Amino acid sequence: MEIQAQQKSTNYWSLVLIGLFKENAIFRLAISLCPAIAVTTGLKTGTLMGIAVVFVTVMVNVTISAIRAFISPRIRIPIFMLIISGWVTVADLLMAAFARDAYKQMGLYIQLIVAFASILTRAEVFASKSKVVPSFFDGIGSGAGFMFALICISFFRELIGKGSLWGFDIIHARPLLIMLLPAGGFITTGLLMGFFNWIDIRFYGGKGAGGAGGH
Repeated sequence: MEIQAQQKSTNYWSLVLIGLFKENAIFRLAISLCPAIAVTTGLKTGTLMGIAVVFVTVMVNVTISAIRAFISPRIRIPIFMLIISGWVTVADLLMAAFARDAYKQMGLYIQLIVAFASILTRAEVFASKSKVVPSFFDGIGSGAGFMFALICISFFRELIGKGSLWGFDIIHARPLLIMLLPAGGFITTGLLMGFFNWIDIRFYGGKGAGGAGGH
């Protein structure tokens, strides 16, 4: 019922907020966690990855919405994956052309966006059943929510694990190196999930800014 309500909504700002907070792919839906953990050892890589995810999510949503009448339901998933792969390739080439230094560090991870369940999920539950404009704003919200989560996680991991932010030294103390390991990524993500769930329960009764109803 909630998905149907979103698809019929003409309040585009609410679509952005839903993707940003209420159905945040990482903090609320707990999907695409592994690739998110892999790229959040530094604030710079986390932010650039987030920008790439926003771009791919928006373009995939718009493309699928625009041609949804011509997609056979029986082969929709392979077609969705083909479209996602195409836009990931575009993002990969753009970053290779205009952000060479960052691309040397995270080029492999950009290609992993193809496997992000969060993008396929929005294509399946929203873009394939909605018009272009709502799908565009849904893509912005969903992508921005993912980017917001990456920035939060990478902020704490780099600050505590390296004592720096965006490569600049901030804390002149012995860093906690476990934060740079996958275990540190999952610990940080788990704590932030708990924090946002607490905000949801404390201020919105468990169904406000957070949660598609569940925790």
